[in-house]
Amino acid sequence: MNAITETKFNFPKQKSFYKGKVRDVYNIDDKMLVMIVSDRISAFDVVLPQGIPYKGQVLNQIAAKFLKATEDIVPNWVIAVPDPMVTVGHLCDPFKVEMVIRGYLSGHAWREYKSGKRMVCGVSMPDGMKENDKFSEPILTPTTKASVGHDEDISKEEILEQGIVSKEDYEQLEKYTRAIFQRGTEIAASMGLILVDTKYEFGKKDGKIFLIDEIHTPDSSRYFYKEGYETRQQKGEAQKQLSKEFVREWLMDNGFQGKDGQQVPEMTDEICSSISERYIELYENIVGEKFVRADVTNVLERVENNINSFLSK
Repeated sequence: MNAITETKFNFPKQKSFYKGKVRDVYNIDDKMLVMIVSDRISAFDVVLPQGIPYKGQVLNQIAAKFLKATEDIVPNWVIAVPDPMVTVGHLCDPFKVEMVIRGYLSGHAWREYKSGKRMVCGVSMPDGMKENDKFSEPILTPTTKASVGHDEDISKEEILEQGIVSKEDYEQLEKYTRAIFQRGTEIAASMGLILVDTKYEFGKKDGKIFLIDEIHTPDSSRYFYKEGYETRQQKGEAQKQLSKEFVREWLMDNGFQGKDGQQVPEMTDEICSSISERYIELYENIVGEKFVRADVTNVLERVENNINSFLSK
């Protein structure tokens, strides 16, 4: 199973290296970032012991496609995609908030609602809603970007009060967020999907705001299938999702929810292969194109060579 779970490259003019849950990020000369989307997979805030072949390629290529499809709305950080698993982009100073936008009452917002709360991140939610009902218009529920632990809900008022983002910048982030979500919603609809909720990250370079990181991937967004949505809502049935929820379900079925003392179930080649196939299916449904598997005979060497040849230009 030729999956990338770790990289230890050393590129010309490399200043630093950061290892996230899924991404390995190399700072080149304080000007560019080389972001390698590894095949690591995380669930319940735990990185699982085995990599998933093609997962990195799936996420990187979905993000690249949607960043391209929204560049007329907001400039983004991408300079090039020199390898199916790699994006090279401008080094920006990130805003310390994530812009979460929700078109439907799902996930965290639903858990808050179910516990009796009618306010999330300073936004009020009407009474009488059911899980996965559509909001009359999308709501913005920003979170702080935690370097350690979980991101925390925060309201627009608190962001401005604490001086995390200036009023002028924050209002621009809100406009961008709504416009990108609208575009994502339209593209999803053309694929027979509903974009339920998602998050965007922004940064600044030379006084200009850029959209950074990834967008509209199954790791950062939740999708439902449009067909049958209304019927399932009326009957109070669970919606058919297009996200990595199936991985969490497999773990829960095998007694793992990331709690102390719990063991990650054995990830056989068969399990990894089946998760890989599901990610490829996600790609084809979200993008509407056949997935072309990159050659993974020696995947680390391929990635390193492609990055080096780009950096040497």
